[in-house]
Amino acid sequence: MKKQFIQSSLLLFVLTLAGFIRSHAQNNWSLEFRPGINYATQNLGNAHLKTGDCFEGTIAYKFMPHLGAYAGWSWNKFDADNSFLGSNVDFEETGYTLGLQFIHPIAKSNINYLVRAGAVYNHIETENSNGKLINDTGHGWGWQAGAGIAVPLGKRLMLTPELRYRSLSRDINDNGKVTPVDLNYISGGIGLRFSF
Repeated sequence: MKKQFIQSSLLLFVLTLAGFIRSHAQNNWSLEFRPGINYATQNLGNAHLKTGDCFEGTIAYKFMPHLGAYAGWSWNKFDADNSFLGSNVDFEETGYTLGLQFIHPIAKSNINYLVRAGAVYNHIETENSNGKLINDTGHGWGWQAGAGIAVPLGKRLMLTPELRYRSLSRDINDNGKVTPVDLNYISGGIGLRFSF
């Protein structure tokens, strides 16, 4: 009986909180999907990385008129013809992202400038040309910073072209040989943001 009371009370609290947030949110929440391309700014170990692909999904909450917090998940892939792990190796950086974003109108126009800064908690996986996993660095902390514009496409939709710089340092262990690597790159993409 006590367990049912606690569960019912918790459910009632969550429903009340959800109703409060919905009635007071006024489009404070947003979802964003952002595909793009990556340009490595240096070699990864001795691997010269080609231009890579990426996509990211985030959810954000605006807690002040122009300032909000975001969290999400991202996938970034780079190919290398030759590397310390062999030839035709893919390096995939995946994991979580979180931080703060500032979106403010430019003068009196509908176009906004966008600035983001935060942390990433990512890992680097390496795969051979057959798609077989060679190595996984495990997750670790890095950082990112970005700037762009936010162009309204209606009351709830925005187009968000943005450039970012990301940095992640990890160790790749190849059969007992540890190679410290720094994955630093510029990412360019165009996001689609939906507010609710």
